[in-house]
Amino acid sequence: MSGAGAWWRGKTTPAKVETYTRWSFHFFAVVEVAAIGLPVFAQAGADLAGWMTAMVVGHALLCAVTASRALDWTRGRRDQPVRLLWALGTATYAIAVVVLVLRKHGSGPDLDAAAGTVFTGVLAFGAGTMTLGVRNRRRVLSLVAGFACGAGVVSFPLGYPAPTALVTAFVVFLGSAFLAFTAIFSVWLLNAVYELDEARETRARLAVAEERLRFGRDLHDVLGRNLAVIALKSELAVQLARRERPEAVEQMIEVQRIAQESQREVRDVVRGYREADLGSELAGARGVLTAAGISCEVTGDTGGLPAEVQSALGWVVREATTNVLRHGDAGRCSVGLKVREGCVVLTVENDGVAVRGSGTGQDRGGSGSGGSGLAGLRERLAVVDGTLEAGPVGADGFRVVASVPLSGRTADASVSGVTS
Repeated sequence: MSGAGAWWRGKTTPAKVETYTRWSFHFFAVVEVAAIGLPVFAQAGADLAGWMTAMVVGHALLCAVTASRALDWTRGRRDQPVRLLWALGTATYAIAVVVLVLRKHGSGPDLDAAAGTVFTGVLAFGAGTMTLGVRNRRRVLSLVAGFACGAGVVSFPLGYPAPTALVTAFVVFLGSAFLAFTAIFSVWLLNAVYELDEARETRARLAVAEERLRFGRDLHDVLGRNLAVIALKSELAVQLARRERPEAVEQMIEVQRIAQESQREVRDVVRGYREADLGSELAGARGVLTAAGISCEVTGDTGGLPAEVQSALGWVVREATTNVLRHGDAGRCSVGLKVREGCVVLTVENDGVAVRGSGTGQDRGGSGSGGSGLAGLRERLAVVDGTLEAGPVGADGFRVVASVPLSGRTADASVSGVTS
């Protein structure tokens, strides 16, 4: 059971839905045998009941294979199983006709009821399963109506009265329509879950791309004008130098000054990017995780923490949030900040790790050994004498704990535990 549980937890949410959908249609095969094949033993003779049950079992297995191949086609993993659909349709009608022939020429305590049950049941399950292999709603409706009409047409020459044939056709229509609706809804739900998962991953990638664009815009704003001025003044200095004019030296001095100023401005931009504000990072983490459909709770207050401590912990929040978005299948994430025993402690914990084998930071360092992401965070925390611990928690959780001592640093106010 533990192995089965690990196998199930190791699947993504869309994969779980797909597995559930597949086994639901496989279970329909069991239902077909139990509801149609087995009762005939009490209604017909042993020989006829054995043949009818064997045909129902074979039909149920063919339906299960067709459903599996049709779902693969729905997910784009194989071509449409046209031949298999034709085979199922042919087998369904062949079994229905054989059952009616057995009813006409066989004998049994209640052979009419047995033949009617197998006849309507096989047609309904066959039509319902075949709708998995088509996408157009008109074709689905035509398929269901065609099987119902075919049931009525076949019944007349094989001895069914007109009212009975009409009732049989109506029963086949209702049964196949119900199974067709179940198939269409299941496929729609499966596709919707996969699309939502892809949208979630796309949103995470867009968040990273937006941050890169912001940084690129800042660099462009800083360097664009200065580089244009440097190019113009350098060209002017070249022309003046060719004419042996002393102003060329002044122009190159100005170029040097602008270049040094550009270096300073670039350092300011990079410093502003690297020295993350903890309060802004916490608010941003809550916003982006909530937008991604992950329940996020942030507790604590950054008031009074030294700037260098906020910068180091801000990077922990940024890295952890990115990994929650990119890896695993988290449904919740909690971020806690508090001061205890002269240390400020930041805790980031999320679930959904077992789904893809990685969680908050786990893909970049596992349980704390190796990995560029966690290694980089440890280097940043080492500057402020901080430590980082990361590892799995419970069945599907992952926790990152960053601790930074406050001794020797000024903290104007203690960190509170009020939920943000």
